[in-house]
Amino acid sequence: MNSHSGAFPAVDCREELVGPHGPIGVLVCGHGSRNRLAVEEFASLAGQLQQLMGRVPVEFGYLEFARPILRDGLEALRRRGVRHVLAIPAMLFAAGHAKNDIPSVLNTYAAETGLRIDYGRELGVDRKMILAAAARIRSCLEQADAQNGRAGREPVPLHDTLLVVVGRGASDPDANSNVAKVTRMLVEGFGFGWGETLYSGVTFPLVEPGLRQLVKLGYRRIVVFPYFLFSGVLVSRIVQHSQRVAADHADLEILHAAYLGDHPEVLATFQERVEDVLRGDNDMNCSLCKYRAQVLGFEMEVGAPQHSHHHHVEGLVESCKLCERECTGACQPDGVPVAVASHQHHHPPYPHADHPLGPRTLRQPRPD
Repeated sequence: MNSHSGAFPAVDCREELVGPHGPIGVLVCGHGSRNRLAVEEFASLAGQLQQLMGRVPVEFGYLEFARPILRDGLEALRRRGVRHVLAIPAMLFAAGHAKNDIPSVLNTYAAETGLRIDYGRELGVDRKMILAAAARIRSCLEQADAQNGRAGREPVPLHDTLLVVVGRGASDPDANSNVAKVTRMLVEGFGFGWGETLYSGVTFPLVEPGLRQLVKLGYRRIVVFPYFLFSGVLVSRIVQHSQRVAADHADLEILHAAYLGDHPEVLATFQERVEDVLRGDNDMNCSLCKYRAQVLGFEMEVGAPQHSHHHHVEGLVESCKLCERECTGACQPDGVPVAVASHQHHHPPYPHADHPLGPRTLRQPRPD
């Protein structure tokens, strides 16, 4: 599996693409979810990308919890005559899944079959992604203002509104910091009174303890925006935990913006990532990668071997009953359902696992 693809013909998705290694196809690499809606949304996005790509074959696969797995997607492309795969990680930012887990699967398959696989980069901090996020936030504000207007209440000005962008959260500070950059661009773009970044897991500050700190700032309105591609347990958890805070502050308006989903600008970013690989312009940011450089606090992970942590749940299609509707909170602290949580992963210890606003708060009873 390669990160540079060399010279290719000009991108024209109306025709089949054939490079020096043979017919070209695209594999969209997802994480997977037990949540049926999340899996359906991902499959729909892949189908829409196929429409955008025209005659260029597009398949998709997951790391865990759903089918088709990545190998299934690769096999489907081979059956369609593809001999050169452009693999695009359907990840907002490059953390362990994009840097280790997906490349491990792709490398193994390429070594076994001889199939040429070039790996693209994550969606990242991109102008189109910022536009998609802004559209979700703007829609949320417009709906709230319209509702307030019907109730005879005055609109809340932006300078008295606090934006909270909630990221997935990772043990990779580079990925976490990119969420904060998205927050800042949205805050300055809209002119919000304040902005903060919270996370749904792994790192800090988490949603509920973070919001309980933020309400002390005294803003009249808080917009909670999950910077996620799809629905799922974590998006449900964000809503649930913010509702707990709202229940304790009746005078505070807490709004929930929709996640990114299949916004046209998201689809355009995926298509751009495919074109990046074709041009050989698909480098990830390695200067702050904890696996390549001694990033403060993560020095022990430099040079860690590249392997996947998901083999025990690869292709698992049994839906978790807890994930068919709003999250009940009955999962383990890291969001892994109880049935799977006993299976040991071999992740290095996260240096801030016991932070008072971080992962340990998910193991504690919520404040009364």
